[in-house]
Amino acid sequence: GKGANIIFADATVRSSSGSNDNDDDGHTLEEIIADGVYSCMENSGQSCNAPTRMLVEESIYEEAVEIAARVAKSLRVDSGMERGDHLGPVVSQDQYDRIQGYIQKGLDEGARLVAGGLGQPANMRQHAHSFGYYVQPTVFADVLPTMTIARHEIFGPVLSILKFTTGVTRSATDEAIAMANDTPYGLTNYVYSTDPARLRKCARMLRSGMVELNGVGLSGDSPFGGMKASGNGREGGR
Repeated sequence: GKGANIIFADATVRSSSGSNDNDDDGHTLEEIIADGVYSCMENSGQSCNAPTRMLVEESIYEEAVEIAARVAKSLRVDSGMERGDHLGPVVSQDQYDRIQGYIQKGLDEGARLVAGGLGQPANMRQHAHSFGYYVQPTVFADVLPTMTIARHEIFGPVLSILKFTTGVTRSATDEAIAMANDTPYGLTNYVYSTDPARLRKCARMLRSGMVELNGVGLSGDSPFGGMKASGNGREGGR
């Protein structure tokens, strides 16, 4: 749990016209951020390998926050009885209450709410199936590594966005790695960059069972497992 999605400023190549254009894989910043939001919110956030912490380099941070908020607000929440692509409810009343408690904790500790929030989505309050445990897709910005929502496994559609930059004695890469590793969990981390050396260093130094680079997922026969509180050993490993 608490997977970090590290997005470096060089994840995309910005053209002189101001648009994002990555010549290597075609990713734009919009696509990278949107993919991060979708991956966090998938299955209503009830995924062990969800990238629930988005770590963004300072120079692209505010743009990333704006995109993440817009994407989260565009997500539809509805009953599983309805057709189409949308988020359904979380598993139980206990889990709903737990998620609401974490959202309140984020507000209390000073994180900036940019999408979603407390209570059910407005469209579900009068819905025929509103007895389900529906949670608003929620995004917090300006999250600090010490905040509860950055450290605890929420297991719901709640994304925390944190900023990193070049430190006094460490590079931006080292700062991002240290921030990503500052968790008791270690299942999956994600990295976006166009610098091969940086990608290799992150893959080597991130303390998680799996590291996905530039949106390339694991193959079906890859070993699956974690480190620290995310488990020992690998399913399918040797």
